[in-house]
Amino acid sequence: MDVDLIFKIAAVGILVAVLNILLTRSGREDQALMTSITGLVVVLVIVVQEISELFDLIRDLFGF
Repeated sequence: MDVDLIFKIAAVGILVAVLNILLTRSGREDQALMTSITGLVVVLVIVVQEISELFDLIRDLFGF
């Protein structure tokens, strides 16, 4: 596992947390919720890409 992957996920988390706080304090709770959901989707896409690479590596290893 790359350390860069952890930093990417942490950066998305920090950015979403800051935006969530700013939007919530300005009274835009619906946009804060959408920002949180978008951050979750971005992290899930990053993780799915890494899992896909893992499965490709396993398939190449066993010759399927």
